[in-house]
Amino acid sequence: MTALAVIGNVSRDTTCYPDGRGGTSLGGAALLTSLAATRAGLRAGPVCVLGDDLAHLPEAADFAALDWSAAYRLAGPTPSFGLTYDVAGELLAVTADYGVAERLTDHVLAHLARSAGGTYHVCCRRPLGVRTVLAELTRQRADFSLDFYLPSAAPLIWEALPWLTDASTVFVNAAEYQALRGLVDVACLREVVITDGPRTARVLESGRVVAEIRPPTRSACDVTGAGDTLAGTYRAQRARGTTAQQALAQAVFAAAEHVTAPPLPIPAPRRP
Repeated sequence: MTALAVIGNVSRDTTCYPDGRGGTSLGGAALLTSLAATRAGLRAGPVCVLGDDLAHLPEAADFAALDWSAAYRLAGPTPSFGLTYDVAGELLAVTADYGVAERLTDHVLAHLARSAGGTYHVCCRRPLGVRTVLAELTRQRADFSLDFYLPSAAPLIWEALPWLTDASTVFVNAAEYQALRGLVDVACLREVVITDGPRTARVLESGRVVAEIRPPTRSACDVTGAGDTLAGTYRAQRARGTTAQQALAQAVFAAAEHVTAPPLPIPAPRRP
């Protein structure tokens, strides 16, 4: 199987829930998607920019299985995000300090210039130059999937619009799907995976439902990264040759398990 390169952020995330849950942990869509794909049997790694504070991450034992060859270390702070949720896990507010990720687009383009073709997943989040990156992936005829993040989904779906038909899979939640279908005929898209929290998840192929499953009931500890876990697991399962129904079942289960687990701690640097 071809390795999956995940374009996006590795970050410090601080979550806050009204019932006292939350805290600072390791996150970022590129990291969590890569971890999920790796656990599902597909070699994967982030195409990201790491700041001084997380420059040691590739040497941490918990992340040794990831392919860190496309991680760029740069002086400055790693991106950090503040995520405020309601008690049910609905996102209420986001704050962002992009730090060294302001250089992410330049790094991705340099990586693509060295590595023509390949298999990619694009985490369409600020500050990535989505239009620029998708245009280059399409020019190279690379295999790529992509996802969005609700706070910035509407403008970034618009930016991605000319290249959505080139994507192997588009991952969206129910709210993002409404924005998507308002801009493009989903029958023109190869595959769309739609999640809806604890409600039924679906897969569309050329606009037709080919798989659906209701997630198992879980009491969530932290919902951050559930969609990333689902996307990474789904991509890995499809790369193994499973059907959409089988892949969706595995991906939904992995996401349900993810939200019950404690967030990832930030590993301390190794002592010299």
